[in-house]
Amino acid sequence: MAQVQENVPQWLRTTAGWSWRMIAVVVVVALVVYATAQIQLVFVAFFLALVITSVFRPLADLYDRVMPRPLATTLALLTGVVVFGGLLTYVVASVAGQWTELAGQFDTGVQQILNFLRDLPFGLSVTSDQIDEWLATGGQWVSDNAESLAGQAAERAGSVFEALLVIALALFLTVFFVNSGDRMWSWFLHQMPARFRHRWREAGGAGWYTFSGFARGTVIIAFIDGVLAFVLLQILGVPLAAPLAVLVLIGAFIPLIGAPLAMIIAAVVALAAQGFVTALIVTLGIAAIGQLEGHVLQPLIMGKQVSLHPVVVAVAVFAGTVLAGILGAVVAVPLVAVVWTVFSTLRGDRPVPLPPDSGASPSPPDEHGPEEEDVAGASDGGTTEERAESA
Repeated sequence: MAQVQENVPQWLRTTAGWSWRMIAVVVVVALVVYATAQIQLVFVAFFLALVITSVFRPLADLYDRVMPRPLATTLALLTGVVVFGGLLTYVVASVAGQWTELAGQFDTGVQQILNFLRDLPFGLSVTSDQIDEWLATGGQWVSDNAESLAGQAAERAGSVFEALLVIALALFLTVFFVNSGDRMWSWFLHQMPARFRHRWREAGGAGWYTFSGFARGTVIIAFIDGVLAFVLLQILGVPLAAPLAVLVLIGAFIPLIGAPLAMIIAAVVALAAQGFVTALIVTLGIAAIGQLEGHVLQPLIMGKQVSLHPVVVAVAVFAGTVLAGILGAVVAVPLVAVVWTVFSTLRGDRPVPLPPDSGASPSPPDEHGPEEEDVAGASDGGTTEERAESA
């Protein structure tokens, strides 16, 4: 009986094959995103723990040379508490000491802005009646939505409690990741079939190399940006220089949109306090810091550990923002970088050098039975006897 020949061109067969594979990939990605959204707080805690670990594990390794590992872990984390606690205390003290002065300057600045709006050219001026009407409309909106705002405040209180839980879980995970993360990774590898361990050891080490490089580089660059912004604001005499510098520091963690937002806020404060010239200098100065970050600091500190095209970064940030707001914007770039690095390593396109603390050490020989050795040999082209016969 003759076989029926399908009249389907080869290009359509190829396209159909790629199409159903792409559909399968999209479905898997959608399921992962959906599952992550259901345990968003756990994901945030885990991500935050990995970021903290990438910063403090090298310090713990340094202390580990002269003291036991548990003591080195404790001392490394205490160092971080002292540094960040001191920074937070300084910021709070700066706000408390300059708040009264800033309030008076801000009122004066607001009046200057209103006067400027009243005298705009080309018939674009804003009258006092219009301003009063806007203020009255805003007050009426607050009055009409008082119950809704109170409910949102209650939700924010719950969010604060959830944030404390996330921080507590992140710190708990960080202690174990810094102290014994390599052993935990080795344990995970030993749960996989022997023939897959080497490839996943390479992929995991490359992924951690990329993630830790991105996290440490971002933290270092953010601190440099904050220090430079603080020096600039102090020289210009802008009130609340420390909190504004911390805002610039935080903005460095949000690609593309964080730094411009921090620059706008700092410029508005400078405009309200000291006028247009100072605000213009602040804007140009923080913009110059952003250029220094993009063209000097990132290539120098991060190197090629995170090599993503700007278009990929922009799309990732936008997609992350749509899916999860500011949190999505923060985690989008490192996740895309890690996924691409792991994929490239598994495919064998570009071997990525493993960091010395990746935990990618060979498995002890006594933990493999003869059955695992046969399986591993089969993956390389058959058992020893089969290879001998083929030779």
